[in-house]
Amino acid sequence: MTRKREGDVMASLIAGGVDCDVHPAVPHLTSLLPYLNDYWRDQVTTRGMMDLVSQSYPQNSPIVARPDWRPESGKPGASLEDMQRHVLDPFQVSHAICNPLYAVQMVFSEDMQAAFCRALNDWLVKEWLDRDKRLRGSIVIPTQSVEKAVAEIERCAHDRRFVQVLMLVMGDVPLGKRALWPIYEAAERLDLAVGIHAGSAYHNPPTAVGWGSYHIEDYVGQAQAFQTQLTSVIVEGVFAKYPRLKMVMLESGVSWISPFLWRLHKFWRGVRMETPWVDRAPLELVRSNIRFSLQPFDAPPEPETLIRLFDHMQSDELVLFSTDYPHWQFDGQDALPQGLTPDLVRKIMIDNPHATYPRLT
Repeated sequence: MTRKREGDVMASLIAGGVDCDVHPAVPHLTSLLPYLNDYWRDQVTTRGMMDLVSQSYPQNSPIVARPDWRPESGKPGASLEDMQRHVLDPFQVSHAICNPLYAVQMVFSEDMQAAFCRALNDWLVKEWLDRDKRLRGSIVIPTQSVEKAVAEIERCAHDRRFVQVLMLVMGDVPLGKRALWPIYEAAERLDLAVGIHAGSAYHNPPTAVGWGSYHIEDYVGQAQAFQTQLTSVIVEGVFAKYPRLKMVMLESGVSWISPFLWRLHKFWRGVRMETPWVDRAPLELVRSNIRFSLQPFDAPPEPETLIRLFDHMQSDELVLFSTDYPHWQFDGQDALPQGLTPDLVRKIMIDNPHATYPRLT
């Protein structure tokens, strides 16, 4: 996490920004019972289901919540009042996009996964969006069934407060696969971005060479998963088919983007005859269709390094402001790294999010 040093000058936050990644927590599986039909309520009860937990975010790990954002009891992020006090009010945001990280995508049953996703989306509307006009939502979809995923997108999209479709970076297949394209068609047609968030369904090992022994291996391996998925959606031709679609890499980090794109560009030039539909360089496709959330910011803290990093990206439109509430990525209100110019702060906090999420306006 970024620590403020004596003599550092942090970039100044501006009012009216968009926080593109906050995490309202489901207090307990029973919180979804009112949003399940009789059949699924009985299934939860008779099966003795306790809760859904993902090791991507172990509840007791220090980085899951800042000490001053951790409640005395219960899950961090489970209280709207806490979110208002910790983020919405002090950061003076105009909107905050809620990305619920509840492990409904880990359920193997297609029918149960679809039911839990539907309940989670309805819970988000009633318990969060209806209670604070600044909040916007992401539609959590049951990706095991593309048909059910599209149906859930179309059901929720009638509520214009949903601005994004939410998927995990580590699922069952590379995200560029043609079988998933109906999800992207629905998102583009309905003016929804597609958010790819760090995390795993753990149906496959979280690294390319198998299962690790420690949480740090999973945590660091997320960047490799983002690189793999970025390659997949580019070379499979997702943006040739859906040129208006925006994808947002959430909690992906940003320091890897330029060297990775240099490598991808080199090999694309060498074997481009294999994928003739990729008619633009990977960097151009990223500039037009891919965005990255700010936190957790993974670059060195020196301002000169930061400036060089953005120069290498060759664009000031790629990064979106986020706090990653309630996770511990920074202290106080130091959500922005030092060295950003006022113009770049405005781009990151206001202009880029509004260009990425048409439904915000």
